[in-house]
Formats: sequence, C-alpha cells, structure tokens
Amino acid sequence: MQQNQAIKPRVLAAAIASLFAAGGALAQSAPDASGPQATVVVTGTRVTNRSVLDTSSPVDVISAETLGTGGVNEIGQALSVALPSLNFPRPALADGTDTIRPATLRGLAPDQTLVLVNSKRRHTSALVNLNGTIGRGSAAVDLNAIPTAIVKNIEVLRDGASAQYGSDAISGVINLRLRTDRSGGELVASYGARMTDYDFIAGAPPAGATWSAPSSRRRTDGQNASVSAWKGLSLGDSGFLTIAAEYKDQAHTERSGYDVRQQYPLLAGGAFDPREATINRFNAWYGEPELKQSTVFANAGYNLGGDVKLYGWSGYQRRDARSPGFFRRALQDQNVLSIYPNGFLPIIAPTVDDYSAAGGVTWSIGDWEMDSSLSYGKNKMAYTIENTLNRSIGANSKTNFDAGGFAYDQLTYNLSGVRSVEIAGLAAPLNVALGAEARREGYSMTAGEPDSYRYGGQVLANGTPAPPGAQVFPGFRPSDVSDNHRTAVGAYIDLETKLTDKLLASAAVRGEHYSDFGNNVTGKLSGRYDFVREFALRGSVQNGFRAPSPQQQFFTSTSTNFINGVPFEITTFKPSDPAAVALGAKPLDAEKSVNLSLGAVMRFGAMSLTVDSYRIKIRDRIVLSENLTAANVRNYLASQGFIGVGGGRFFINGVNTTTDGVDVVANWPLNLGTSGKFDFTLAANISNTDVTKVPTTAQLTALSPAPILFDRVNVLTLERGQPKNKLNASVNWKLAQWGATVRATRYGEVLAPGTTPAFDFTMGAKTVVDVEGRYAITSKLQLALGADNLFDTYPDALPAALNTTGNAPFSNYAPFGRSGRYVYARMNYTF
Repeated sequence: MQQNQAIKPRVLAAAIASLFAAGGALAQSAPDASGPQATVVVTGTRVTNRSVLDTSSPVDVISAETLGTGGVNEIGQALSVALPSLNFPRPALADGTDTIRPATLRGLAPDQTLVLVNSKRRHTSALVNLNGTIGRGSAAVDLNAIPTAIVKNIEVLRDGASAQYGSDAISGVINLRLRTDRSGGELVASYGARMTDYDFIAGAPPAGATWSAPSSRRRTDGQNASVSAWKGLSLGDSGFLTIAAEYKDQAHTERSGYDVRQQYPLLAGGAFDPREATINRFNAWYGEPELKQSTVFANAGYNLGGDVKLYGWSGYQRRDARSPGFFRRALQDQNVLSIYPNGFLPIIAPTVDDYSAAGGVTWSIGDWEMDSSLSYGKNKMAYTIENTLNRSIGANSKTNFDAGGFAYDQLTYNLSGVRSVEIAGLAAPLNVALGAEARREGYSMTAGEPDSYRYGGQVLANGTPAPPGAQVFPGFRPSDVSDNHRTAVGAYIDLETKLTDKLLASAAVRGEHYSDFGNNVTGKLSGRYDFVREFALRGSVQNGFRAPSPQQQFFTSTSTNFINGVPFEITTFKPSDPAAVALGAKPLDAEKSVNLSLGAVMRFGAMSLTVDSYRIKIRDRIVLSENLTAANVRNYLASQGFIGVGGGRFFINGVNTTTDGVDVVANWPLNLGTSGKFDFTLAANISNTDVTKVPTTAQLTALSPAPILFDRVNVLTLERGQPKNKLNASVNWKLAQWGATVRATRYGEVLAPGTTPAFDFTMGAKTVVDVEGRYAITSKLQLALGADNLFDTYPDALPAALNTTGNAPFSNYAPFGRSGRYVYARMNYTF
C-alpha cells in the first residue's frame, strides 16, 4: 500500500486561508452579471436562485455550447476534458466494457457518483465491469445513452451528497438538465476520422523466422458520422415540448502491435509454413469499438393553470456494437483448422436497449411548493458472439452464437415539499425541504443457446478435453438465469439559511430502508462565510453510503475448465451461493463514507477562482475478489461437498480507502473589443488514494498457502490506476462570424500494475491538445473544422515483455485511450 504523498486537506485549509484572505480585498471591480458567476444552479442546494459561486459546495456548470465543441460527440468524453476531477478512460479488449464505458469522479469508483436527470435519479446500466479495467466490479450509469442535443447544461457537484440525494453520491453528483425550449431548433451533422501514426515495441520473432517486426504504423480509421437535431415546440400558451434525435455510425479503430508469434503448425521436417511470411500480423482491432447508435429523447412541461404544472421526459436508445477479443492463431488448441485455416478474431457484439420515462406535477399548498414524480428506466444488454466457434463441438461448430444477456430496471416515486420560514434573528428566511422516495430495482439474466456454453465431447491432440463454449465469451447457462428485485424507501429533511449576512449554513438528514440489507442514516453539515463579497470560505462534513447494487448481488456466470482432464465449474458466484458462503462470502452491506471539505471562493472583478480540498474515507467498499481456483481451494470445496466446483470469484465488502485531494478552478471572461471576446478557464485536480484495509475470510485464511482475496494489482489500481493530477486549460474566442476553441489537458503519470513489481509499468505524464475553428456563413449556418489530439499524442507503449501477443501495445489504464488524432468537420444549422 502506498504512502500518502498528496497535499493533505488540513494543510490546504491553512494555505487557502493565509494565501487568499488578503487576496479578496484586492478585487475592486464589479463582476460581469452575465458571466458564469451569475449562473443559477439547482444541484447541491434546494434554494432557488443560488448562483454557482454562492454555494457552500463546489458546483461546475458545463453548457450545451461546451458539450457541442469538439469532435467526439459523447457526454462522458466532453465532461472528461471539461473537468479535471472527472476521468473517462477508454478500455479495449474488455468485453462489454468496450461498449459501456464508465466515468469516475475524484478518483473513486464509477458507481460512487450519482447521476440525475432534471434532479431525478437516473438508472444504471445492466453491465457490471468484470475485467481488469478502471471500475472493476462496478455498475455505472451510461452517460452516453443521453444525446447531447437534449441537454441544456450539466451541473457537477464535487462533494458528497448522500444525505441530500441518497445512495451512490459519495464522490459527487452529475445532474443533466434538459432543454425546455418552446421554439427554435438546431441540426448538427459531423464527420471525422482518426488520422494517426503510432509507435510500439515489438517482441522478437521465433528463432529461424524469416519475418521481422516494424515499430510504427500509419492508420486512417475510426470514421465517425453523426447527425443530431433538436426542436422546440409550444404546448398551449405556456407549455413546451423539446424533441431531440441522434444517429451515430462509428467504424472501429486498430491500434494493435505486430504479432511476431508463430501462426501455423510446422510443416513436415520442422520448417515454417510459407504463409508465415505473408499473413497480416496486425491481427487485432484493439481500440474504439464499431457502433451504430440511434437515440430519441423528449422533454415536456405544461401549465394547467394557477400553480399546477405538469412535466415529463422520455428517451430510448439502441446501440449495436462490435468489439474484439484476442486473436486466436491457426495453430492454437482453441481453433479448428477446417473452419479457420488462418486463425480468427472473435467478435463480441452486444445490443444495448436503454429506455427511460418520467412524469410529475408541481403545485402549491399554502406556503409549500410541492413536487410529485414517477420515473422508470431500463437498460438491457444482449450478446451475440461472432466469428468464433465452440472448440469442443469441432468441425460442426457454429460460428455465431446467441450468448444471452442481462437487464436492470428501476422504478422510482418521489414526493417533496419546499418552503421558506421567516425566523426572527436570521439574516434570511429558513429554507425547509422535506421529501420521501420509494424505489424498486430489478435485475434479470437470460441464458444463451446451448451451443454457446455446452461441452461437445471433442478432445485435443494430447488427449485432453477441448475447451467448451463459444471462444472469447461462453454463453450464460440456464443455471445463471434469475429474476430478482429489491425495494428501498427513504425520507429526508434539508435546511438552509443565512445565520448572519455573512454566514450561510445548511444541514440535511436522510434515513433509508432497503429490503436486502437494512437501514441507513446519513447527515451533512455545510457552511460558507463571506468575509467580503470578493472572498469566502466554505466547507462541509458528512457521512455517506452506497448500497450494494443488484448487479453485484445477483450477477453470475459459469464456465467449464478442464484441469488435468477433469472438468471443473469456474463461477462468478452470487454472494449468497452456498459455494461462495463456504469460501467466506456474506450478504453484501452498504459502503460507508465520511467526507470532509474546505475551500475558498474568490472574485477578482470578472475573474473567479475556487480552491477546494477534500478527504473521503470509505469503509467496506464492495469489490470483486480474485479468481480463487488454486488446488487447495478446489480440495477445500470438495471437502465441503461441492464436487466438481473449481472455485471462482464473488463480490465482498472489506476494502477501506482514504482519498485526499484538491480542486482548483479559475474562470476569466475578457472582452477586448475589436480583438474579440475571450473566455479563459484553468482547472486542476490533485488526488491521492490509499488502501488501508483489504478483505479476508476465516475459511481462506485457514488454507495453506492462504489465497489472496484482493491482490496487489487491484490495490494498486485503486491507488495509482488513475492520474494523481490532471490539468485542463482552455480558451474560447469569438469575434463577429469567427470563433475558436483551444484546449489542453495534461494527464499525470499512471501505473499499470503487475502481479509483481517487475511487471509494473508507469506511463509518464502526457498533454493532449484539441483545436477547433468556427465560421458563421449566415446567422443560421455555422461550419467548424477541428482536431482532437492535434499533436497525435499516445500513452507510453508497453515493453515487449508486457505485450507478449503483440495485440495490445498500450495499457488499458491509459487515461485518454490510445486512438490518436481525430480530424473532423461539423455543420450547425439553427432554425
């Protein structure tokens, strides 16, 4: 476990107070009332008309204009280059995670950030990340299931908020606010491609080989065409209906290295097959997946008269994706030469269907402003495995398989009331918010076709049974099928007022009951003291929680492995499975956190600067254990009556972490008249996570040698798998018909951990520069040309010893992926 080298919040607190207490007095000019300082937020506070710089917790606001600037049209990617505390890694060769990529906030897990739409809880994806990527063991919200065209702005609360919003809000809250336009609209069409050169490190070919490896490659791929539009319509005199639609067609990218390995069986006499010299050895996609994606979304509101208003929104997305597994060479035991004489690249092709709908009403009862809503969301993922085979069936095997899938759904009812109360002695009315929530969550799994998982009876040349199931992704079995649900109810009270003209204070308490693990109570105290208008200190203390997700409780999958010719079932167990219980699994409990934060807000005329330090201590984090398949584990399971069970893995509480960090954000709008208007932003995040405890069970500790439940790779992934520091600098410029954006993002070093220190690999800090230029041909038509990653920056390439197949020359821990330069053109037409 790493020693904490980050700047501690208590040191930062002293630095903030001493460094900036005098600085506020230097700012004399009035701020621009139309600038970002005047932006009203609804996240983190239930007081109306609270501006972004007047809150007691840090809130970032990302506008629709910012979301629409850049080549890659994804909410997750747009947030990652706008917010230094948010990361959106782009893993590959990671099964379903290639298709649904999770975002992280403040270096924590993807499922420790709550996502809202119009301040209502958004459903998560059905996918639980199982492979060696950031977010292993978590199920997160798919941000890219919402089209950017429907989004008015996004508010990101960088502070724990479980007492205000419930489970998951340990690291913060992302609130997507939808358009409410009654007229107007916009059509956006864009096209781009990856135009890149990259270097890699190739291994040495076998002795006597006649082929040699290059060390670089030039590619033009990843072509991406997208069309999106939104239109505002009026409903009566005061209602609105805003409709958005988006279509995206993305080709895959190939960033493989050169596979120097022998591909074909040796000829009689031991010579290499002549095809070794001609086969394409860039045999993996390894990069961005192939996508075809269609999305529709609508947001509506209608005034019934008086104080009664109806609102609602609904959306649907279908995503057809294709991403690769590892290449199977012609000579491998997993291949059947009569089907694939040159080997094969298996393709994982999930189809994702995402539905959501919400409706509600607001009205007044006396001094209370009431809100009642019902929302539903479902995410379904079904797998087809293409260009593969079931080796155990042999030459009669199919090459495409239905492998089954899973679905998650969420039904939520909310009732809340807000009012202000005049209390003598207070500088402002006391804002009182009361609310209750009831939620039902479901998780189900469906089986694949029998050939996708069964053993067909074939044996290999050495007499051992052939591996069963579809190569790269065996289908889910009938024994994996399930349909489970749970319920949760909660209630909260939220108070906020100005105790004096300078002191703002708020408090929140929330109680929840879950049908699967019981009760939880959280609370939050926050405050802000404005010494002068130009300088304020703010801080909070709170406890938070994250309930175990149904995906973590109910996901299971099984594959048959032959060990010395004996079949064993290797399973991702439910924690309640008797075999998992025999290994020490227990019913999952909630993760618990304590969050501390202290920050400063400064205004220097039109310029603003915020500095916020934080400490987040989390107890009993839920993690996915290591694969427990050693011989002593199998023998132990057999002694407990689980004959033929070869072990596996399961979700378990028990990891404790401490995360320390600081966020710095500076904004400066500058009007230079004939030289144009500039908006400068400089933002940085420094964070450090220490793992202070890992899980153990008495059953496994008693074995010799004792299996490790959570090994160094996973510990170091939490501690050093994301950048310890990240810096965003951007400038937007506008003059008459012209406009431009230049943005630089510096990612600090990242460790790709190995099973031993000898296999660790540290990727150095890298800076990615994005540039876009815009020209308004008319008042309605605008053209833009740009390049994401203008200088074609790549993460450091893995050494040959860590890339033995040649398929994956860059680590999946690279915080900005490995796709290279993206050049694009975009047309915007407003109407």
